[in-house]
Amino acid sequence: MSRANFIDGLRGGFPITVAAAPFGALFGALAADHGMSLAELTLMSATVYAGASQMVGIELFGHDIQAWLIVASILAVNFRHVLYSAALAPYVKHFTPVQKFFTFFLLVDPQFAETVKRGEAGKLVTFAWYLGFGLAIYVPWVIVSLIGGLLGSFIGDPKSIGLDILLPAYFLGIVLDFRHRDNFLPVSLVSAVASIIAYRYVGSPWHVSLGAAAGILLAALLPPPPHEQELETDLHEV
Repeated sequence: MSRANFIDGLRGGFPITVAAAPFGALFGALAADHGMSLAELTLMSATVYAGASQMVGIELFGHDIQAWLIVASILAVNFRHVLYSAALAPYVKHFTPVQKFFTFFLLVDPQFAETVKRGEAGKLVTFAWYLGFGLAIYVPWVIVSLIGGLLGSFIGDPKSIGLDILLPAYFLGIVLDFRHRDNFLPVSLVSAVASIIAYRYVGSPWHVSLGAAAGILLAALLPPPPHEQELETDLHEV
């Protein structure tokens, strides 16, 4: 692996670490408040490694809810990762099977966004860069979750200090990173409206996947951007 690429990945992941740290601490505090031990919440961060799904999980643990329903709820939140992995395939096809295992384990929202932007900019997505970027987020996430569990009693009610806004603000920032793409506005609006309707009539966390499905359906129905149409015309002429 290239040391320079690895360090470049670490530097790129550092701002994400700073932004995600309060969210990780919030998870640790809420997990401890729901009765999870420090070992359990740390293990959950290290193995599940998906903030939104971890939040859903701790809300369901400890209640009289069947295990399959907990798994299905977490799967509903994480279904977007199926789409993420498919979108990343062209940029990581040169990775070995072992490298791909770690690639998809470390695949979280900012990792996906930065990898796609790097690939679309014409830069080679190396495993060294990807691993550096991923570890810069993963390792602090696990540590900060533990710290949140240790100091959770000092935080009190997260809503009283506005920490409950962290998750929607975090995802909104990632979505707006793609605002210059073709059809961004109609697809994002349809996804948002469908998600709100699904939240009202179906409930959480299914509204996440249903909103995403609505956006994907619209994107598939819309005509391709002009530059793609020109490319298709040139290919037919050839």
